[in-house]
Amino acid sequence: MITSAVNIPRNRESIRKVAFASAIGTTIEWYDFLIYATAASLVLNKLFFPTDNALVSQLLSISTIGVGFFARPIGALILSHYGDRIGRRSLLIFTLVAMGISTMLIGLLPTYESIGIAAPIILVVCRLVQGLAVGGEWGGAVLMAIEHAPEEKRGFYGSVVQIGFPLGMALGTISYFSLAFLDNAQFLSWGWRLPFLASALLVVVGTYVRIHIDETPDFEQSVRRGEIERFPVWQAIRRYPKDILIGLGARITEISWIYVLTIFGLSYAVQDLGLSRNLVLGAISIGAIVELITIPLCGAISDYFGRRPVYILGCVATIILSFPIFWGIETKDPTTVILSFVVGMAVGHGIMYGVQASFLSEMFPTNVRYSGSSLGYQIAAPLGGGIVPVIAAASVGATHGETWAVSLMMIIIALLTIIAVYLSKETAPRIVRKAQKGKAATPVAS
Repeated sequence: MITSAVNIPRNRESIRKVAFASAIGTTIEWYDFLIYATAASLVLNKLFFPTDNALVSQLLSISTIGVGFFARPIGALILSHYGDRIGRRSLLIFTLVAMGISTMLIGLLPTYESIGIAAPIILVVCRLVQGLAVGGEWGGAVLMAIEHAPEEKRGFYGSVVQIGFPLGMALGTISYFSLAFLDNAQFLSWGWRLPFLASALLVVVGTYVRIHIDETPDFEQSVRRGEIERFPVWQAIRRYPKDILIGLGARITEISWIYVLTIFGLSYAVQDLGLSRNLVLGAISIGAIVELITIPLCGAISDYFGRRPVYILGCVATIILSFPIFWGIETKDPTTVILSFVVGMAVGHGIMYGVQASFLSEMFPTNVRYSGSSLGYQIAAPLGGGIVPVIAAASVGATHGETWAVSLMMIIIALLTIIAVYLSKETAPRIVRKAQKGKAATPVAS
């Protein structure tokens, strides 16, 4: 369980600065995800993977999204080692710059027509670098916020990092909506590059802020005590395999649910049901905006009622919503479609995502916390973010357009997460202390 390393008063303004510095990385991560996924669907197939078969070009383009997912666990293995060795702050500066440079390079990259086969190769390399950097980003961002925060408010401050998801999604959507005035030729020629280049502003601001924040008190005391491990990743795997697996099991529903909604759901609604792309993107944007409220709210609630019950509540919400969400989308009624996406994101996803940062990080001691929390979190990425949406799409094809198999799959995954969370220990400091006082007050039988 996480414990406060130093009992010093923390300035509220400095904590907010740290929280902002942490959240900007996750904002860029999700901003990049949305603009790249959109570009892969609309233009990259034509500009970087031209073939005589449009379907092959589309598949090649979409597959580059998966490169980033499968690179994340590798990034977690490599970078979290250094996060536990040299500190959270140094790694956060590196991961942000790496994410930013690779994103901007995609916006500057010549097309297949200009440089031939080198174009898609460089594109894949950029996606690989992005994935590696993202693999080390989340753990450091979360620990920077949580290890600076007051012990009683770690759930809330951890959730502040998580609002980078709705912020990034909203900014990414707005960036493409703002290009609606361009005709198709202009968009294919240079318009699609602008959202990638615009990320430079976020990177510059984020890097400046991260340079001017302090290392976390927990890590500094771990250094003073000589507790730094030589191979922290190995020690995390050797000593805490159960907690890493619990972290993986806890995250798998959250990431599967949000990608089924935003990736599979977008494709299903537009291509299978014939709904307007702008309607669905707008619904996802509204859902992301509402999550700006539900994510920190659920993080704060977990400080009072514990991480486990709130996280399980999110899983139960996912089970309850699994069928109704798709029924609502299938009505094709704009209001019902928007409501379905908003409720699915803000309730089903927001509850789990708001608690996740504090829950996963508090499972591990300071000297392997970066490694342990990152491994569980990032190993789930290629499973829930890469494989589950593909299975969802394949099941709809196999059932001739029916979504019952997708809903059933999400229910099964959510039940697995409930088991994982049930097997975990409560980590919220307020609840742990209450339990300890209760045990101390219980008379010992003679």
